[in-house]
Formats: sequence, structure tokens, C-alpha cells
Amino acid sequence: MSKHSEQSAVTVLGLGPMGRALAGAFLGAGLRTTVWNRTPGRDAELVERGAAGARTAREAVAASELTVVCLVNYDAVDAVLRREEVAAALKGRTVVNLTADTPGRARELADWAAAHGIRYLDGAIMTPTTTIGTPAAVFIHSGPAEFYREHRPVLEALGGTHTHLGEEIGRAAAYDIALLDVFWTAMTGYAHALAVARAEGVTARELAPFAQGIGEILPPLFGEIAEDVESGGFSGEGNPITSAVSSMAHIVHASEAHGIDAGVMRAAEGVVRRAIARGHGADGFSRIAEVLSRR
Repeated sequence: MSKHSEQSAVTVLGLGPMGRALAGAFLGAGLRTTVWNRTPGRDAELVERGAAGARTAREAVAASELTVVCLVNYDAVDAVLRREEVAAALKGRTVVNLTADTPGRARELADWAAAHGIRYLDGAIMTPTTTIGTPAAVFIHSGPAEFYREHRPVLEALGGTHTHLGEEIGRAAAYDIALLDVFWTAMTGYAHALAVARAEGVTARELAPFAQGIGEILPPLFGEIAEDVESGGFSGEGNPITSAVSSMAHIVHASEAHGIDAGVMRAAEGVVRRAIARGHGADGFSRIAEVLSRR
């Protein structure tokens, strides 16, 4: 192997910004860490800090009982792990895959791992690289509870909170996809808002404090809407979706008057109008979740 002959506590495969942050947190916690990346050279700083730089993926996974994977997607994970020599070296060891992708891909990889005698946990990182190793980091995991309990002491070196969501392997990815849906939909809405504001002579800096105020309204609404969806109540008291569709139409018209693409808001407006057409005009916005679920 590399300069350390004894077994590492953990191996990290993938040294992009997040992978380097993960490896750095393990090192910072005093854990012997082996690192490997498909593109050579990214391990230099980590090796200077004491990491063992493996020459191959097979060498890297053979160095530790636990391998943490953080690559761009599951295509990249498959290209690394499903090589015959790597799979053979992983037999009897545990992989914690923190790569983001779909729940279906997580289940496929778990089936492959089980067929090759590899212990597999899936997971997701819900906070940016700057939080890794700090109390602000958030990790979610799914898969066999036995594997999670065994390796949690090492995983906790990454800082923050770690939540095991259940044994069904796709649950972490399902949470990740749903929460990223919230994030990117909101970010797209904010980018669109900045474009509309600029067209009306309002600068991004001028709008930002008020946009942050809108953001502070959302957390309690998320809880209320969740209760409505779970109970099937869809209460529209005080704010029926007929009111929502009116303001959406204003946004579309103002945007298009300036030649700004209003496709995202038109799509949202279309869903609300579909709900109204089905007789749900007096319901609250929570009804939209049920309308979107219909095939």
C-alpha cells in the first residue's frame, strides 16, 4: 500500500471538494485515513496532513474495513466499485456511499453489493463542504441498522448530526431528492425574482432583505402543509388556492411584459388551475401535492 502498513480506520474514494472535506474531517479527528481519486494529484494536501495515498481503487478499499464513497453520481460509483478486482477487495467490508443520485440507483447498487458479499449503507450530505467537521453538518443514512451502529463512531468524526432513516436502502436518497427539490425550486424562484426586480429598476441588494423575510415565513408553513397532506384536510381557510392563482398570473404577466421567461411560474400556475378545475378552489395550497401525485 502507501506509506502506512497498518489498516486505516477509513478509506475515502473521490477527492472533489466534498470528498476532500470528508477526508480532512477524518484526519482532523485523528483517524488513520486512506484516500484515492480517479484523477491523480488531488491527494497531495491530504497526504501532507498524514493520509495514506493509495495508487489504485483496489489498494484503497483493501486498506480499511470502512470505505466512504463521494463521487459525482452513481455512474462514476459503478465505474469504480464494479471492477472485478475492487469488488473482490471489498468482500466482507462496508461501503458507505454518500454520492447523490436517485433511490432506484441506491437499490440497484445495494443489490449488487449484497451479491458480492459487500456490506452496504447509502447516505446523503445535506449541507455544504464548509460545514463538514463542524456541528452544522447534516448527514442522513439508510440501510442495515447493524452496519450503521458498527460504523457510527467513525462517521461521527465528520461532525454535525447523523440520522439513520431506516433499513430500506433507498430512504436516504428519497429524502435527498425531495429536499433538493425544495432547494432548487426555491433557488430558481429567487433567480427569477431578481430578474423581474431588475427589469423594474430594483437591484438585487435592495430586494435581498425582503426576500430573506419571505424565506422566514416558510418553515412554519412547511409544517402546516405537511399536517394538511397527512390528514387529507387541505384547509383553505384564510388563503384558498383561488387567491394563489391570481398572484401567480400577475407574476407571469409582469415577467413577460419585460421579455422574461415565465415558464416555471406558468407551470406552477397550470397545476393550480388544474386543481381548481377539479373543484378544489376553496382548498389550501396543500391540495397541490395531491393533484401532482395523480397520474
